[in-house]
Amino acid sequence: MSRSPHSPRRQRKALYTARSFERRVRMTVPLSRELRARFHRRSLPLRKGDTVRVLSGSFEGREERVAKVHRRGYTVTLDNVTLKTADEKMKPLSLGIGKLVITRLNLSDPWRRRSMRVRDEDVTPEERGEETAAAEETVEPSAPAPEAPAAPPEPEVPPKSEEAPPEEAEEPAPPAKPARRSRAKPKAEEEDE
Repeated sequence: MSRSPHSPRRQRKALYTARSFERRVRMTVPLSRELRARFHRRSLPLRKGDTVRVLSGSFEGREERVAKVHRRGYTVTLDNVTLKTADEKMKPLSLGIGKLVITRLNLSDPWRRRSMRVRDEDVTPEERGEETAAAEETVEPSAPAPEAPAAPPEPEVPPKSEEAPPEEAEEPAPPAKPARRSRAKPKAEEEDE
């Protein structure tokens, strides 16, 4: 009896044992309708800097930029998609790639532009990653915030003498642990032999 190469067991094993470049191909995400019409592609491997829309879950409808791609677990971390932990800290939430659609591509990498057959003239500065640099230059500095009144200077403390009076002496330090013995010969014995 022969086993099918398409059996669920073998498919699952292929997921777990895939190499990084194979995982990249498996982490393809469909493009939005506008991007499909523009680039004549249905899906692309997800990459840091792409903007995606979440299709399901508690963050449904949000469009966020990809902060990190976790190939090991086939998940993605997005900017501003966080989860509150038990100790009231905000932790980035990992999402599966099946819940995402790419709405804006990061075309700052010339290799990606070549692989998609996109001319440099067709790429907008926003897609090139120049949007943030240009936005920072055009933003004018706002009026300086009013300064808070300066705190009064603290009185100087006279330097402590090297010997403290017996009343202020601290508790003695706990005894140090004995050094661990090793089975190796001491260096002096090795040199004698």
